[in-house]
Amino acid sequence: MSIDRFVMAFAGAVILISLALAQFGSPYWLWITAFVGANMLQASFTGFCPLALILKKVGVKPGCAFD
Repeated sequence: MSIDRFVMAFAGAVILISLALAQFGSPYWLWITAFVGANMLQASFTGFCPLALILKKVGVKPGCAFD
């Protein structure tokens, strides 16, 4: 799995988990959803993604988005 796919899968999982936690717990969990969305938006403009940097250091093969 490339870094690009891993980042998208991780972001999607975090969003779905935070939505479930907001549904069954506190609506404050939606702040995680907002943070992930804002990070994805800024990464689309700047190309900087903290998770991609971590995965690159661990040795996951890069994709075309996060070289």
